[in-house]
Amino acid sequence: MREMVKIGIIGAGTVGSALAIRLAENGYHVVAVSSRTHNSAESLAKKIDGLQAVASNQAVADNADIVFITTPDCVIPQIASEIQWHKGQSVVHCSGADSTETIQSARKMGANTGVFHPLQTFASIKHAINNLPGSTFAIEAEEPLLSTLKEMAEKLNCRWIELKAKDKVIYHAAAVIACNYLVTLVKLADDLWQTFGIPRDQATQALLPLLKGTLNNIENVDIPQGLTGPIARGDIGTVKKHLDALQREAPDVLSTYCELGLQTIPIAQAKGKIDEDMATELRILLKSASKHKNAENQFDKIIQRRS
Repeated sequence: MREMVKIGIIGAGTVGSALAIRLAENGYHVVAVSSRTHNSAESLAKKIDGLQAVASNQAVADNADIVFITTPDCVIPQIASEIQWHKGQSVVHCSGADSTETIQSARKMGANTGVFHPLQTFASIKHAINNLPGSTFAIEAEEPLLSTLKEMAEKLNCRWIELKAKDKVIYHAAAVIACNYLVTLVKLADDLWQTFGIPRDQATQALLPLLKGTLNNIENVDIPQGLTGPIARGDIGTVKKHLDALQREAPDVLSTYCELGLQTIPIAQAKGKIDEDMATELRILLKSASKHKNAENQFDKIIQRRS
């Protein structure tokens, strides 16, 4: 029974705290926690009945059947190698990019090893606790630990996917594109609003409903149907206006706009709103602008072809 399994946490940061709290709320027995700063471990222990803040990582391993290492990625191998594990014990880290190879030292001592990565953004412990339900866990493990982690994800009201070691880095790169680079894109959009005198905080608040509407489209009608905008409808004239304005007001953003536009063309084609001729015209225009060539001449040539 899962209630009898003793769980330990090494690393009482955002991920470790959120995971421990949610596991405890769902009937798991979280018994020991250690952290680089003992105050963090004590703070987490106060939030969970029966959880003890211990002085060392070895003390966590000595008291738990399943130990989650939720420290920064760079110290996971060192932490795993410094602990004396025992046969049949399970050691799981929560890195998105690293595989079980980073905790091979535990496997050599007879422990089962796994990865349990929450595909979610955690800005703080409070946000992490709130954001976790409904998320997906990327799991890498062998039986019997594999089934245990799958069940754990489901008990946390989450989905799961099973990955192989070779899949982890590309999986994590995809997460970075979808999450981290979204922040970058909003920052670039905010910067453009400042060219016409709107401060960043006001720009962000104005753009948030648009972002939420886009995510709602993706959730409800998926890709490619969720794509809107000038490329989706083959509006080459508007794209040309964008290129001219960016070249004049924000030349540093021009290449990013062009590259994203080029990546958007196949989505527009899949949606069925533009044909191959329109797609070719858009590619010519965007490629010429990205190389800082005269977009005006390319636009004129396209118009002449159409007439």
